[in-house]
Amino acid sequence: MAIPHEVLAYGWIPFTVVVVLILIFSWFYIRYYQDHAQSEVSSTLTAILALSVCLLTVALVPVDIFLVSYMKNDDGSWKEWSDNEALRNDFKQTTAVGYYVLYSMVAFLAFAVMPFMYFYYEEKDEDATTRQRMCGALKYTIGFLIVGIVLLLVGAFAPLKQPSKNVTHWDKKLLYMKDELLHTHHGETSLALVMGFLSFIGMVIMITYTAYGMTSLPFSMLKGFKNSKKEHLEVSQERESVEERARMIRAKYMDGRAMSSHDRRTLARLEGEEKLLVRRERHLQAANLGWLNKCLKCCRPFEVVFGIFFLLFGLLIIVSLFLTRQVLIVNLDKALHSLGYKAGYALSKPQLPNPINIIMVYAQKVFPLDYCLFVAIVLYFLYCTMAGIRAISIRCCWIKLYKIRPRKTMPQALLFLILMLILTMLFLNIMLFTLAPQYVMYGSQHYMVKTYHTVYINGTHGNVTHLTNTTSVTTETKVCSTDVPEDKCLMTRAAVFVNRFFYKVWFFGACYYWGTWLFLGIYVIGLGVSIAKKRKSVVDEELDSSDDDSDEELIST
Repeated sequence: MAIPHEVLAYGWIPFTVVVVLILIFSWFYIRYYQDHAQSEVSSTLTAILALSVCLLTVALVPVDIFLVSYMKNDDGSWKEWSDNEALRNDFKQTTAVGYYVLYSMVAFLAFAVMPFMYFYYEEKDEDATTRQRMCGALKYTIGFLIVGIVLLLVGAFAPLKQPSKNVTHWDKKLLYMKDELLHTHHGETSLALVMGFLSFIGMVIMITYTAYGMTSLPFSMLKGFKNSKKEHLEVSQERESVEERARMIRAKYMDGRAMSSHDRRTLARLEGEEKLLVRRERHLQAANLGWLNKCLKCCRPFEVVFGIFFLLFGLLIIVSLFLTRQVLIVNLDKALHSLGYKAGYALSKPQLPNPINIIMVYAQKVFPLDYCLFVAIVLYFLYCTMAGIRAISIRCCWIKLYKIRPRKTMPQALLFLILMLILTMLFLNIMLFTLAPQYVMYGSQHYMVKTYHTVYINGTHGNVTHLTNTTSVTTETKVCSTDVPEDKCLMTRAAVFVNRFFYKVWFFGACYYWGTWLFLGIYVIGLGVSIAKKRKSVVDEELDSSDDDSDEELIST
């Protein structure tokens, strides 16, 4: 029996809508941040394509979860169309191919297209031809291609951990993955190793930027900006004070005497401060007269509401990762009940409650509420990552490389930014198993347990005593877990890939586990920094002394 059309419609129509929305979102997102004066069509299209593909890898997960959940009735029995194992295998293969295609595109973008386009723009020069730029970019891109090829070869031929052919030697905690671990191939392992490497870099980015962005974003909304009129008055008074001090130094040498080195340095410093104060005063005056500042004042109550929402939502996520009702949950759950570091701390069965997981499982019963919540979680992490990047800037070993600003971001910085977001979204696919393990593995699936009870009754017929028995059957519906036979529940393809990868390359699973603890620690530190941080000025971005256009503005004035 084929899959009913309504099932395909429920699963793939929302995904198609999400694909269109992702393309629209990516286009507006890139256009909002890029510098239109220096942008190129090639770099713009590459950034839009890369951002869309990375978001699609995450958007496919709820479709995967919906399809496995929709195969079951509420009482835990298979629906008529899904009771065929061959049909379920076809479904698993189709979904797996979708993941393979998207992850292969991500790998190709990360190791070939994005580096090539980055260096292609770096080679831009008035005298350079297109061919020269392409040759120069290809020369640097070869290094990235070599890294990707090496990872593929290692995944295909390296002696990674393999399951025993004798099932009796298996750990009981791994029996739920018996068939999945035995039916694997080198191509998937190679791709998984590449994705693991990229996800590891994404974990570092998420720890550095997203954890801080989860605190800086809501508190910047709650605190708002300084009063521009009051700040304008303070800056004017400070400028007059600096001008007076500089005038007094110049007055000391009105008679033509040579200026001392100390006064010369002091005067140079004061003149620099005066120029910055003049610029700040001019921008503040424009802000006071501009319509945007007036609109921000009108929208201030909504900004506070969104700030509270983002703060509470972030705390809920942190609670789901760490603490709820005075009980350590998923991370401690993994420490106590996982398969250990040699299995990548893979959690075979969550033992402790998790609020995000509970919400998502119940939300799936009202389709497509869980899809909307899932998209909200993804957008929240994306928005927090951007907030962290804008606050910290793109850095390498504490050296600032690029600053991200709306409508003023260079093409190289934009490509770098999108690559960081791609890696972050890849790690988010892993973090989802910590946020909502039951939901991501089985959705809202249940299974039916039949219990047979036999009752023996003594009966007398005339002078003969005989024994009769009556058998009754009771059924009970339970939530799917890793303790049940594989034919009772169907695991999502996303969960299968992650568990297989953690089993074969436990190092990455262990790093992700401890990285989550580090993420929580950085969040706590960022919370303290965000609380102590002062309110920003409405003109801080325009007056960043490290921006390239600051010097141009000074020259023009």
